[in-house]
Amino acid sequence: MYIETSHSCGKYTRHLLRESFREGAKVKHRTIANLSGCSTEELEAMRLALKYKGDLTALGSVRSDIGLRQGVSVGAVWVVYDLARQLGVVDALGPSREGRLALWQVIARVIDQGSRLSAVRLAMSHAACEVAGLEGFNEDDLYGNLDWLEQKQEGIEERLGNQREGKGESQLFLYDVTSSYLEGRYNELGEFGYNRDGKKGKPQIVIGLLCDEGGRPLSIQVFPGNTHDSQTLGDQVRKVAERFGGKGVTFVGDRGMIKSDQVASLGGQGFHYITAITKPQIEALLKQGTIQMGLFDEKLSEVTAADGTRYILRRNPLRAEEVEKNRQSKRWSLENEVRKQNEYLRDHPRAKEKVALRKIEERSEKLKLNSWVTPSLQGREIRLEVDEEALHEVSKLDGCYVLKTDVTKSEASKETIHDRYKDLALVEWAFRTSKTVALEMRPVYVRRESRTRGHALVVMLAYLIVQELRKRWRDIDVTVEEGIKELTTLCATEIVVKGKPHCNKIPEPRPSVKTLLKKAKVLLPQVLPCRRVTVATRKKLTQNRKRK
Repeated sequence: MYIETSHSCGKYTRHLLRESFREGAKVKHRTIANLSGCSTEELEAMRLALKYKGDLTALGSVRSDIGLRQGVSVGAVWVVYDLARQLGVVDALGPSREGRLALWQVIARVIDQGSRLSAVRLAMSHAACEVAGLEGFNEDDLYGNLDWLEQKQEGIEERLGNQREGKGESQLFLYDVTSSYLEGRYNELGEFGYNRDGKKGKPQIVIGLLCDEGGRPLSIQVFPGNTHDSQTLGDQVRKVAERFGGKGVTFVGDRGMIKSDQVASLGGQGFHYITAITKPQIEALLKQGTIQMGLFDEKLSEVTAADGTRYILRRNPLRAEEVEKNRQSKRWSLENEVRKQNEYLRDHPRAKEKVALRKIEERSEKLKLNSWVTPSLQGREIRLEVDEEALHEVSKLDGCYVLKTDVTKSEASKETIHDRYKDLALVEWAFRTSKTVALEMRPVYVRRESRTRGHALVVMLAYLIVQELRKRWRDIDVTVEEGIKELTTLCATEIVVKGKPHCNKIPEPRPSVKTLLKKAKVLLPQVLPCRRVTVATRKKLTQNRKRK
């Protein structure tokens, strides 16, 4: 006889008193009573009685034999695990030991970002083994697991991609590239290149992220740090064609991504593109007469070139105002520098005015004002001359942008093309979240090429969960980081019988935690097993302190 507990899609929990019996060669089960109306205390009492049914006298001393002590933190681990299960991450990683280790790396990345060593330390105080079904592990196991992730990345991403809605139909993919600087010089992919983080003198890696039209990440790829943005697109085209492809695939990429070579590559695969063109390209179209300045005065206008290429034109008034304010700020900065130099020339009669003029010219060139501002000398005083005609020419395209696509009008209107390009902001937000806001891809903490790619995959899978949490918690006044921190305060109560751990009882959460669980659509278990698994790091802080 035993008590069976089951959960139905997170809606309710059922408790049944059942017994097993043999009928011929088969073992069957029957239900004796429905105990769903019993309290948790009554259920635990019945379980305890069933456990000692052969020696009920042992229950006479149960009060002295049973103790309670603080258990591991369970709230955050269970919520992240359950969301990973709902999103298909658990199935994509698989039930093997390496798959469970990878799952813990993803959970640890969401809860508290850090190195593999810190992930092991996190497992010491959180229900990692109880929830993920892990045996003992240390940081070396997690480093080796990054190699496994890199080897299995294609299959993991493909299994996740197969769960997308609308797979095989007309599809749109968002793709963008960023870079992340590295500390140290020993990463095998680290190279010097165009650093978006503004960290001069530091090597970097280039990261390409492929998302569906809803901004859900599908695949991440790490390139050497000196790889140009447009050089990364070929791999994504092959990836979409082989793994995620369907009919009418369209790539959306930024102006530095999809150039003439990439357009030809996409056309060769039967794919379409949506991108933006650069300011010099806009000026070239104006000179050719393909587009006219008056079209920018409309809310959204369109021009179709002779070769069938569509150009979608718009002026963003807010962006135009921002550019104008920035230009005026630079002008005031230059005027302030002129004032300082003139004061210096007045106070120092032996100072050379040509030296002061050269400083102003260099400053003007650095601020990119030299096309319409000319500094000149009048005696020992420097003055600025503004070419109004040149200024008008420079500012005429403020806030203007042009989108370019080969998608026909019958397939998508100009409004749809414009909206799909704006969806690239979803990828930019994914980069921002992954690099700095919540997941902190850097520092990378690894050197090998395979482990760098495995680390990036962990971050992508963690972002998938953070993205879903942000959607589910959007109606409550809490950030994902604050919500996770709040959940970590929910700890299990370990029930000890005769000095031995019996189970981890989950207490009733306080109201704030209940709200987080309800909005996340996650139901907590009432009891977790005590696995008695030892998780420990090879590196000991006490030993490091003694060396110092």
